[in-house]
Amino acid sequence: MTSDILVYTGSGVITLWGIAHIVPTKSVVKGFGPISEDNKRIITMEWVAEGLALCFIGLLVMVVTIWEGPENPASIIVYRASAAMAIIMAGWTFLIGGRTSIIPIKICPLVLTTVAVLFFLGSVL
Repeated sequence: MTSDILVYTGSGVITLWGIAHIVPTKSVVKGFGPISEDNKRIITMEWVAEGLALCFIGLLVMVVTIWEGPENPASIIVYRASAAMAIIMAGWTFLIGGRTSIIPIKICPLVLTTVAVLFFLGSVL
């Protein structure tokens, strides 16, 4: 039961974080000021791609848990692989985005690390 709660909480947080990442895409692109159309497209593509990746991680963990339960060996692999990816994304965001003045980008590593811990604990408890 504890594993379920940890995994579902992490899944919900990272999915909502992904959605929150996608929703302001238009204003994020505008925040770059006057840039070429190609650059606008690339920023839009990358910003949405990261949000979709976050949603995918969260929904994958949720679906595996619903269908197979938290003790299934495949579920444990998914939890740990998702935790690893969240840590990698947190590290990348910390190194690159942590130097910006944008608060959501500054807290992103904390959110992703928290989710990774929830997934990992859900795989061992």
